[in-house]
Amino acid sequence: MTSQAGISRRALLAGLSTLPACSPLGLVNAINPVEPGGRLAASGIAYGDDPRQRLDVYAPQVSERPAPVAVFLYGGGWSSGERAEYAFVGQALAARGFVTVVPDSRLVPQVRFPTFLEDCARAVRWTQDTVASHGGDGRRIMLCGHSAGAYNAVMLGLDRRYLARAGVRPGLVTRVAGLAGPYDFLPFDVVASREAFGRWPRPAETQPVNFAGGATARFFLATGDADETVKPRNTAALAARLRQAGKSVETRTYPGIGHPGILLALGPTFRSRAPVLDDLVRFANG
Repeated sequence: MTSQAGISRRALLAGLSTLPACSPLGLVNAINPVEPGGRLAASGIAYGDDPRQRLDVYAPQVSERPAPVAVFLYGGGWSSGERAEYAFVGQALAARGFVTVVPDSRLVPQVRFPTFLEDCARAVRWTQDTVASHGGDGRRIMLCGHSAGAYNAVMLGLDRRYLARAGVRPGLVTRVAGLAGPYDFLPFDVVASREAFGRWPRPAETQPVNFAGGATARFFLATGDADETVKPRNTAALAARLRQAGKSVETRTYPGIGHPGILLALGPTFRSRAPVLDDLVRFANG
C-alpha cells in the first residue's frame, strides 16, 4: 500500500471526485492515521441471519461510565458499501467518546425499499439490547449517516413504524444526524433512486419530507454547498418541513465541500477542511 506521505490530499480528492458517491474507501482508511483513544471492539457480529446483516463496534479506549452511542449508516446509493470501509468514521467517533456501531445491510438488487430500512432498524434493536456489553449506554442513541445512509437514518427517525416493528423502545433514539442526505427527491430521475424505490406503489411514502411531523428526536442536517451529487436543496427542504412542524432541527452548510468531502472530513487527514466531526459531537452531546 502506498504510504501516506506519497499521496497528496489534492490527488486523493481528485481521484474520489471521479468515482461514484461513497465508493470503496480502503485508500482513505490507509492514509488516515489511527485515532488515539478509539479501538475496534468487535467485528462481524450478526444481527440477523443474512450474511449482510453484520455489524462492527468501535469503543473508546477508556470510559469511566456508560458511553453515549452512535449508530452510523453509510451510503452507496442503497446498492454498494462495506462496513470495513468506514473504519475511519468508527474510530473518529470512538476517540470522541462514543461507542459506535457500523452495520451492513442488504442492498439493491437483493432487496428494495423498505427492506434496507428494516435491516437498519434491526441493527438499532441489536444496539438497544446488546451495546451495554461494549460499554455503551443503550438508553441514549444517536443515528447518523452519510448520503443514502443519511436517508436511512433520517427515515428511521421520522417514520417511527420501522423502529417500532423492530422492537426498539419509543424515545430511544434522541438525536438524528444526516450528512448530505436525499430527503426530497421525487420524481425518481436517477438510476439509484429508480432501482431502490421505483417499484414501491406509493412513492410519497419513500420521502422523508412527508414524515416531518412525526419527529420526536432532535435533528442535525449538514451539507456542502459544492455537493453536485445530492443537492443542498434536500437539506433545506427537510429542515423547512421540520421547522413548520415545530420540531428541533439544526443545519450547517460547509463552504466549498462536495459530496465525498463532508464524509472525508470526519477522518483526521481531511478534518481541517470542515468542522464536521466537531459539529456532530457538539450536537450529540448538547
